[in-house]
Amino acid sequence: MAKKAPSLISLVILTIKREVVHAAAGDDDVRPEIYDLPSHLFNRLLTRLPPLALHKLQTDMPFKDCNDYEAPWNDDGRKRGRNGSFDSAWKALLKLRWPDLFYPSETQLDWQRIYWQTHLQNCLDEAAELALLPSFDGFIGEINISDDIMKFIGCEGHVNHPNYCKLSYHCQQFGHYASCLRLQNVLCVAETCVLLRKSNLQSLIVRWIKYEKHVDGLCKLLIQNRETLTSLEFIYCKLSSTFVSAICGSLNVVNTHTHGIQHFSINTSSFLEINPVSLPPGFVSFLSSGRSLCSLKLHDNHLDRNFAWMLFSILLDVSSSISILDLSDNNIAGWLRNLNGKSKCKVPSLLGIGKSLQSLRVLNIRGNDLRRDDVESLRYALVSMPNLEILDISDNPIEDDGIRLDEFSFASCTFNVVGKSLKAAVELCRCLIPYIIEVPDRFSPLAELYLENCELSCSGATQLLDSLSNLKRPLNSLSLADNDLGSQVAGPLQNIMGTSIKTLNVGGIGLGSLGFQELEKGLMAELKLVDINISKNRGGFETARFLSKLMSLAPDIISINSAYNLMPLESLTVICSALKLSKGSLERLDLTGNNWDYQPNHASMVAEFHHNGRPILILPSSLAVDVPYDDDP
Repeated sequence: MAKKAPSLISLVILTIKREVVHAAAGDDDVRPEIYDLPSHLFNRLLTRLPPLALHKLQTDMPFKDCNDYEAPWNDDGRKRGRNGSFDSAWKALLKLRWPDLFYPSETQLDWQRIYWQTHLQNCLDEAAELALLPSFDGFIGEINISDDIMKFIGCEGHVNHPNYCKLSYHCQQFGHYASCLRLQNVLCVAETCVLLRKSNLQSLIVRWIKYEKHVDGLCKLLIQNRETLTSLEFIYCKLSSTFVSAICGSLNVVNTHTHGIQHFSINTSSFLEINPVSLPPGFVSFLSSGRSLCSLKLHDNHLDRNFAWMLFSILLDVSSSISILDLSDNNIAGWLRNLNGKSKCKVPSLLGIGKSLQSLRVLNIRGNDLRRDDVESLRYALVSMPNLEILDISDNPIEDDGIRLDEFSFASCTFNVVGKSLKAAVELCRCLIPYIIEVPDRFSPLAELYLENCELSCSGATQLLDSLSNLKRPLNSLSLADNDLGSQVAGPLQNIMGTSIKTLNVGGIGLGSLGFQELEKGLMAELKLVDINISKNRGGFETARFLSKLMSLAPDIISINSAYNLMPLESLTVICSALKLSKGSLERLDLTGNNWDYQPNHASMVAEFHHNGRPILILPSSLAVDVPYDDDP
């Protein structure tokens, strides 16, 4: 069969494309006549151009704003600007080069900026790998960008400009698009400040800062971007008191003692030479002058109780406006010992008259080896956090001395506990009840409760669920996952599901087939659930029956995790039938980990269930069949 000859329009577009590509490669001017093409031809041209040529065509437009330019008449008798067409072209190129990136649904985004920022990040990452080699001895800007990256933007080694392959060229041409970057320590040098002199960074992530030369280069970059920088994160760093003070001092805006940082994080790092009685002076000044600071995360940094107490005292003393405080995975047991009711110190004087953290919404102190006394002390600290919504004290070995659950009321406990004993939940409830019940209704209550892997008994969980089901302000989220509660907890679970709760995680609690059977029988009224996890419960075929009932009663359900429930293959028929009858908006139903011998004839059964082009049913793979879930300890 003879190959179809190209149309005249296709040949014209191809010729113009070659001319624009040649202009971009040789840094020549684009002929102005090209911008006078009819809209349908101009738009078609945009879809054919590689990134560098598209950038050249947009940069050389003979008007300042694409929206100010009116293209020739469209076929419908209207004129319109070119800007929307460029945006569509950039978005298409972005998805073509990085298909796995997360793309927001918003349409009013600068896709060209996102493209070149991501491209520049790839160039910097590649340059860092080469600069880290022991054999490297030269200027970072002279590092050649690989052919793979050059091909993506439309340069395949035949461009006329001799510096196109240099990192310096890419920084010079596209640096002004970069607002969010991450840098390895080898790039934290004075030369990088020159390379990125056109950037106005808003977010910066730095890694492996260990030596003074790294800190010196970083400080210069921070000074260069302190007017625009709002987010700063350190990962895998070793920071001395001098380093911390120098970094924090570099963030202050000129002629002021304040900074514009909103999010500050130091993760999986270490503080060297920590003073047991004072924090680094520059860090204290940073906390005191941070009127914009809303998130402070110091995760997994080997911090001790003295550091945590001094930090909390400073934040409280200046009535900090932070909304998120994360001190997780450190070693701060005893950090609030001065607030313990048994302490000889006067609690009100320690907290300060009229001092509070009014804006604090999230406190994360999980994984800190906290004990019973820490929980008791927490009660007094909560007085200074009247608007706290999420409290995370997960993975803390609070001791159990045999206090019975029924000694205390659970009437408004909305907190996050992942400890190792039922006594932990009891003690925390006893401490939190005065705080939660006595606060005025105008204050936002704690809204999320996570009791994962607490070794809760069925009796304790039952009483807790019964109390939570009667709250005047129902929880938004509850998790009892990975507690061996058994099938008898099904009844109380029905009650909590009947409230306005939206997220429920009861994975791995040992419901079994009897538990699912009781749940399926007891559910009658419409549910408000949006997300539920019932995985790892060995429910067998009764799991499918429960899912069928659930989908008929939860019109707002979006996600269901029913993995590893030992469901037989006939469960798929029940589930598909329920999906056909449901009127909900389910987007994902995870069925992985069930030992199914999936047959090709089931493809038509599940093919009709899609959401936004993605399959709703996530079926077991061959790997999941070969490696069944084992929930035995």
